[in-house]
Amino acid sequence: MAHCNTILSQILKLVPRHEFETLAKQHHSGRAFRKASRWSQFVSLTMAQLSGRNSLRDIVDNMSAQMHRLYHLGSAKLSRSNLSRINEDKPYALYEALFGKLLMRCQSVVPDHNFKFNHPLYSLDASTIDLCLSAFPWADFRTTKGAVKLHVGLNHAGYLPEFVTITEGKKHDVTVGRMLNFPKGSIVAIDKAYNDYAWYKQLTDKEIFFVTRLKSNAKFRIIERRSVLKGKGLTCDQTIEFTGPHVSKKCPVQLRRVGYKDAETGKHYVFLTNNFKLAAKTIADIYKARWQVELFFKWIKQNLKVTSFIGTSKNAVMTQIWVAMCVYLLIAFLKFQSKLTRSMQQILRLLQLNLFDKRDLMALLRGDTPPNSLPDINQMALI
Repeated sequence: MAHCNTILSQILKLVPRHEFETLAKQHHSGRAFRKASRWSQFVSLTMAQLSGRNSLRDIVDNMSAQMHRLYHLGSAKLSRSNLSRINEDKPYALYEALFGKLLMRCQSVVPDHNFKFNHPLYSLDASTIDLCLSAFPWADFRTTKGAVKLHVGLNHAGYLPEFVTITEGKKHDVTVGRMLNFPKGSIVAIDKAYNDYAWYKQLTDKEIFFVTRLKSNAKFRIIERRSVLKGKGLTCDQTIEFTGPHVSKKCPVQLRRVGYKDAETGKHYVFLTNNFKLAAKTIADIYKARWQVELFFKWIKQNLKVTSFIGTSKNAVMTQIWVAMCVYLLIAFLKFQSKLTRSMQQILRLLQLNLFDKRDLMALLRGDTPPNSLPDINQMALI
């Protein structure tokens, strides 16, 4: 039987060590390490994310118990004080840069989205991560509450978080949205939190399509009406232009208004878009698919450590969130590489249960039975 390193070791090999060390040198500050290293920090925090460890003590004790299986990773044994100090002091920008490298690897094997059109499709949204203001005084959000906000532009090709920004909790969603450079010809699904008529004009000028919901108090006039298939839930398909004195100056372009009634809930939606070529039902389906970014936030909050933190400084919190995002990409890459129908949830559970087992990673994902798990035929015999 071929020798295999631990499952954790095989996962970490997806991160080329020379690339990591190059990034570590670029994002280093303060004195040089004596025994500890950024690689040791990354190994410890990745293990913590994959195995669900909740505290510094928990992480260090688990690493100590498994050191005989981790020696080949090049990771030094970190004490609680060492790990805490690195998390507090060493720039989190290393893991933000590593996220970019891993994203490019995932993009090379990512499947297409589920729509028939060829435009890249994104869903843009933000999620607030609550913090205790007394423990995280730098994260001022409200009078008695602290928070940071995770902004994500989710690419529907593989549901990859292609655009990720972490800001203070007070940062408005649309302020971050304006900063993102979506590729020309892409379609961005956004909710009412991103309502900005001047931004709609900018997106149109850049030949970027958007799909959002029209505000109920918007003032407009109808330029053209098109027939719709009422059997598909469509109620209208119109070309409009805004008539409000301020809005008409901010967005002096013709847009498309699509009405849709959901057969399941009976709720009526009115969508606004600058795309006139796609079918009206496709516009409604694009906005419905925006829910995938909500599912992304729900998944990482339930399965990765992005809501409880092992450090209280801004750098420690940002480090932990960016490492979690890197782990998400590692799991996504395994899903794409294995070409199996297992969900991200199933893959994570498999990894958690077998993290320190010495067996082939791809065989584990395929569900192959390990040779040493087969029962001895002599033990099955009745004596």
